[in-house]
Amino acid sequence: MDWSNFAWFAVPSVALWLSAGAAVYRKSTSKNDRLTQWLMASGITLFALFIVGFWITLDRPPMRTAGETRLWYSLFLSVVGFVGWRRWRYPWLLSYSSVVATVFVLVNILKPEIHSKNLMPALQSIWFVPHVTSYILSYAMLGAATIGAFIGLRRLDRTGTTDRGVATLIDNLVYAGFGLLVLGMLMGAVWAKQAWGHYWEWDPKETWALVTALAYLVYIHLRFTGPRYARAALWLLPIAFALLMITWVGVNYLPSAQSSIHVY
Repeated sequence: MDWSNFAWFAVPSVALWLSAGAAVYRKSTSKNDRLTQWLMASGITLFALFIVGFWITLDRPPMRTAGETRLWYSLFLSVVGFVGWRRWRYPWLLSYSSVVATVFVLVNILKPEIHSKNLMPALQSIWFVPHVTSYILSYAMLGAATIGAFIGLRRLDRTGTTDRGVATLIDNLVYAGFGLLVLGMLMGAVWAKQAWGHYWEWDPKETWALVTALAYLVYIHLRFTGPRYARAALWLLPIAFALLMITWVGVNYLPSAQSSIHVY
């Protein structure tokens, strides 16, 4: 299975995700809930099947190029939205994950890449898969938390109070996402020591990853100070996510990135 087969899996997956994102707003009954669950789970399964088949065909983890990481982001985001909806029952969480996952899938359809089987020596490490997986899963969780922040700010502006349910959801997503982010950095440091002889090189990618992690750490500290800084904490999340996007994509366009050891 190669990239030419992508659309045959992606289009039905997107149709299932968007159908689930619409169905979740119907009257909450056991029948409608089962339909939403079936649609979302079917889309996730179908998309995951392509990734598994693509992995087998490439004979390497499909995690090297930007397009390949977008595959995982779409998958993880749909899973986070599905699991989060099952746990907290917020329809917007499922619909958000469906729409954004669809956007990343469409980017891959409209901007196909050439995917070679070659994997440079630095990437031929046991740390490659867990490092990338930890980061992309954290990105999915923190992206969902950002949408939750906008929902929380809207409630705060309308009523002057914080929705405790949304606040709990956001906090759990940030705690888990931050933990995975730091875990990815630690695994990357060990991997860097093996590959380049140093744990930390102050490479642009490393620097922006550290800045991003610190931004989320500030959010966590603000949350522990109580409701006094609730609005500031919620506004910090979109800023932190913008930093995250710079780390993931934007840093590649910086002049300093041309000599980066993270440019593959």
